[in-house]
Amino acid sequence: MNLIIETPVKQDYLKVKEGFDEKLFTRLSPPFPPVKLIKFDGSKKGDVVSLELNFLLFKQKWTSLITEDQTNEKEFFFVDEGTELPFFLKKWTHKHRIIKKGNQSIIRDEIEYEAPFKIMTWLLYPALWGQFMYRKPIYKNIFA
Repeated sequence: MNLIIETPVKQDYLKVKEGFDEKLFTRLSPPFPPVKLIKFDGSKKGDVVSLELNFLLFKQKWTSLITEDQTNEKEFFFVDEGTELPFFLKKWTHKHRIIKKGNQSIIRDEIEYEAPFKIMTWLLYPALWGQFMYRKPIYKNIFA
């Protein structure tokens, strides 16, 4: 299943790139489930990001490896792929794109995911859509 969310922001793409750090990652975490950041290397190929999701009665670890990153005159992007996923995911690939648009940018989240069961993949869509829509006002506020 694919999910794409775009957020226009008012800063240049290279300036936005600089802001994609641990502080931003922490601010983007929604209220539920609470997230504890275990490791944040960054957004370059080979970096690892690991977190713990707290579902109150149980916790789940989520670790992703940055498998690709690139900066050119049109955009900056990096790709994280899940290496240790919570029980409800079988596959996770997230391409974070910051696309130049004049003096401004578009932050584009391109997610490809799969749950262990096809019906669960469909049922996850609204929850994941909501999680990424939660980011839009944060991006707009930070990169105003």
